[in-house]
Amino acid sequence: MERIPEPELMDEAEQAIAYARADFEAPNSAFVDRYTDLVGVTEGHVLDVGCGPGDIPLRLARHFAGLHVDGLDGAEAMLALARDALAREPAIGDRVRFIRDDVAAASVPAVAYDAVVSNSLLHHLHEPMMLWRLVKHAARPGAGVLVMDLYRPDSRERAAEIVATYSADEPEVLRRDFFNSLLAAFTPGEVREQLASASLHHLRVETVSDRHLLVHGRA
Repeated sequence: MERIPEPELMDEAEQAIAYARADFEAPNSAFVDRYTDLVGVTEGHVLDVGCGPGDIPLRLARHFAGLHVDGLDGAEAMLALARDALAREPAIGDRVRFIRDDVAAASVPAVAYDAVVSNSLLHHLHEPMMLWRLVKHAARPGAGVLVMDLYRPDSRERAAEIVATYSADEPEVLRRDFFNSLLAAFTPGEVREQLASASLHHLRVETVSDRHLLVHGRA
């Protein structure tokens, strides 16, 4: 099945609110667990690219008292929800900040981060190399890298089955976005080609579920 790109930004209020209210407890907890196992950076600065409503930065800051986490996103509707969530957690308020910028990220300083992570952003990008260029720009030498995303199924029918299996009880806007995201996602082979083009071929790509792939290693 050929890739069908979708809009890069989720900047509609309805989308942002539905996404923030959805139950991502299991996958987001799993992401932090994988960060612990595969990255293991417990002190320093972390950049989360495409942070959405901020759940991953908040989880990382709660879990690791030595981390300062920057969340980067281009959608103001998402960042407004992230800032609201952060305001409810004063104990970590001085260790988390949210930055509005696109993936070109002119506001992100070079080689400033001890880890760069991203969850469910890659499939949104019309030009995926932007993410890998940002990883190379922002990560210190030896920094941990952890990128998780969907991968594209073989057919629209299989995409519809995945949506029915995992999102049957979610609002229609989320089911629609999930389906479109599966069609827009990259295959593991395509991601390996992207990494080779970015001279990041040493990063490992593996499938970790029937719909998710993981990229991890050291910058």
